[in-house]
Amino acid sequence: MSPFMALPDSPGDADWRDIAALAGQGREVTLTGPAVEPPDGWEIVTRGIVLRLIGDRIAAAPDEEAVRLTQADVPEMLALAESAKPGPFLPRTIEMGTYLGIRIGGRLIAMAGERLHLPGWTEISGVCTDADWRGRGLGTRLVLAVAAGILERGETPFLHVLASNTNAVQLYESLGFRRHGAVSLVRTRPPAEVPIS
Repeated sequence: MSPFMALPDSPGDADWRDIAALAGQGREVTLTGPAVEPPDGWEIVTRGIVLRLIGDRIAAAPDEEAVRLTQADVPEMLALAESAKPGPFLPRTIEMGTYLGIRIGGRLIAMAGERLHLPGWTEISGVCTDADWRGRGLGTRLVLAVAAGILERGETPFLHVLASNTNAVQLYESLGFRRHGAVSLVRTRPPAEVPIS
C-alpha cells in the first residue's frame, strides 16, 4: 500500500532491527521526518528534501474528462507510475483514496489521487503523465480535480514534492499551493545480515 515507515527522533539498534523486519530482507525502506542517518552497512538508495505544500488558496475545479480509477485500473496505474516516477506507488495504493485519470483512445495517460488522510487534511499524490503527453496541462487538471473533491468534503488539500524537482514546485506554487515546511527523505536498504528479532 505504501512504503513509508517512521522512526523515533533518536532511533536505537532495536528500532533499526524492527524497520528491517517490517521491510523484509533486501527491500527498500522510505523514511521521512527529522534527518536520520542509517547505521553502518545500510545502503543509501537516495536522499533528499521534501517540501510540504498546502492548497488552501487554489482554484480547484472538477474535470469532465477525469474518470474515477478502480482496482481494475491498477495494472495500468502501476505501469504509468513505473515510467513517470511520481514517487512510491504500489498495487494497493489506490485503496488510500480517490484516484482520477485521463484516458486517450482507452489508454491511461495521466493520473492523480489521494494518499495520506489526517483530520481535516488530505494529501494529493501519484501525480503523473505519460512522457508522450506531458506539457499539455493534464497533470494540472487532475490535481485541481482531486483538490475539488477534497475541498468539497470540507478538507484542505496538501502535497509533497522533492525540493530538487523545481519545475513541479514552480507549477504547484503557480496553482496557489504554498510552502509549509520541509522534511528529509531517505530511501535505504538494510544489509542482508541484520538480525531479525
